[in-house]
Amino acid sequence: MSVKRISPEEAQVLLDGQGYSYLDVRSVPEFEMGHPAGAYNIPLAHLGPAGMTPNFDFLTVVQKTFPKDAKLVVGCKSGGRSLQAATILLSSGFTDVIDQRSGFGGGLDATGRPEPGWGPKGLPTATQAEAGHSYDELKKR
Repeated sequence: MSVKRISPEEAQVLLDGQGYSYLDVRSVPEFEMGHPAGAYNIPLAHLGPAGMTPNFDFLTVVQKTFPKDAKLVVGCKSGGRSLQAATILLSSGFTDVIDQRSGFGGGLDATGRPEPGWGPKGLPTATQAEAGHSYDELKKR
């Protein structure tokens, strides 16, 4: 299964006019340091003293938050976790999931060259989650 990967600017176009929601799969502390404005935070992994550990509730919380036909752009720090998350979601029956390559901070473009992420590109960011978009709120649903 191939995941469609797009640039931060292409993601912004989908969010602004195509009815997509941004799903940020970074850990809660990463999300709180800055994220795309309006993003939902459901970590693929948690940051702990021993590093990253899988979030075994990831798929369950996504399924409680979004219908299978939701239009989702998935992003992370640099593109690795979001690609993994997008693959999981598509394999679980979600039908319209797109990966935002280069994440929030930066990663590699389709040719393997460095590409600035959402934040460095100057796209709309926030440090506070909108009501109902934080992981603590979403996992309580």
